[in-house]
Amino acid sequence: MRHNLPSRHQWQKQLRGLWPALKGSLARVYKPCIRKNCPACARGDKHSAWLLSFTAQGQRKTMYVPLALVAQMKQALRNGRKVEQLLYNTGPALIKQHRQRARNN
Repeated sequence: MRHNLPSRHQWQKQLRGLWPALKGSLARVYKPCIRKNCPACARGDKHSAWLLSFTAQGQRKTMYVPLALVAQMKQALRNGRKVEQLLYNTGPALIKQHRQRARNN
């Protein structure tokens, strides 16, 4: 676990490289479609779909994700975890920096 506080410039540079970023989860689900007489559904097969789950204003939300966006959403989730880790590391780094300054004064 690293607790070195980066400079504002370093912090901004790290964040710029982590766009897009999001917090949530992505799940592949299988469900029947809405078309009447669908041969796949008639066989008992279900259609795959991707769903993004996230919290907005304290409520859990889910949105359909088009297949063309799945790779970008996966990267955004990875980036979101990296941003979250940067934030978690900042608190201990600020305390460590404060203690070092207090010792030097």
